[in-house]
Amino acid sequence: MFHGMNYVMEVYKEQSFSRAAQNLYISQPALSAAIKKIEKKIGAPLFDRSVSPIQLTECGKEYIRTTEKILDLEDEFAYHVGNLQELKAGHLSLGGTYFFASFIFPPFIEQFRQRYPHVNLDFYEGSTIDLEKKLFNGELDIVIDNYDLNPQIYHRRQCFREQLLLAVPASFDSNRRAANYQLTASDVEKDVHRNPRFPGVPLRKFKDEPFVVLRAHNDTRERIDAICLRENIQLNYILKLDQVMTTYHLTQYGMGISIVNDTLIKHMHTDSAVVYYKLDAPEAWRDVYLYYKKNAYLTRAMQEFIRIAVPSDSSGE
Repeated sequence: MFHGMNYVMEVYKEQSFSRAAQNLYISQPALSAAIKKIEKKIGAPLFDRSVSPIQLTECGKEYIRTTEKILDLEDEFAYHVGNLQELKAGHLSLGGTYFFASFIFPPFIEQFRQRYPHVNLDFYEGSTIDLEKKLFNGELDIVIDNYDLNPQIYHRRQCFREQLLLAVPASFDSNRRAANYQLTASDVEKDVHRNPRFPGVPLRKFKDEPFVVLRAHNDTRERIDAICLRENIQLNYILKLDQVMTTYHLTQYGMGISIVNDTLIKHMHTDSAVVYYKLDAPEAWRDVYLYYKKNAYLTRAMQEFIRIAVPSDSSGE
């Protein structure tokens, strides 16, 4: 009914079919035919053609009032879209596990807020299972995790790479048997352990010590179990917990050995009560990714956040 409303508006403004046709760069017969088609669909004439210049009928006046409202709404929508594209408005929902929420996301979020203060940011922290559920349901736009999510469902952008280390209480006697493999927190901060020539410790040197580990179905736990299987050893798991930071705190108190990522050591306030060891195994290396759903629209806000978190990535996948 309002398809072709620009024709009606032009005739209304010019009060002439001939002048309106010239402005629209179409023939007068074509314009007249288009107007009659609209009038037929409405079921009433829009113009009184018996007077000169032509005038609107009562139905025509209401059509023009409605058309003006539609044009105003189009302008308002275009303004809103312009603001979204310029990030003067919008919304972005992010999610991460407790560790990433504490140490990795904050600097990215701060940079994003400084650049785009008018974008509303929501942040959710939870387990990988919760995060994937919310990402799949569209409650979250982007998730950061070191777990491999289904590539058939999710796009991913590599954020950084991390390495798993043994964190051993300095008081444990087993440290004497592994003195040549020891690392301090300062060594980890300097990436000494990432030098291929620095030796990895055989895990069997600690097989009789107590371990505090994460529960099953956690990426870190799955990786350490895979290492144990290949080395044909069984570790002494005395506690199974939910958070890597909790296992590390227990190591600081001398309760047991924990398996932590070097990212944690670089961000935590460490002390001499803990000694670190490199694990020379492919499972000790893992990538941390930003994930978003494949069939979801990649908004400008999502693109800009990805560029901040992964500066070398063009987000064009």
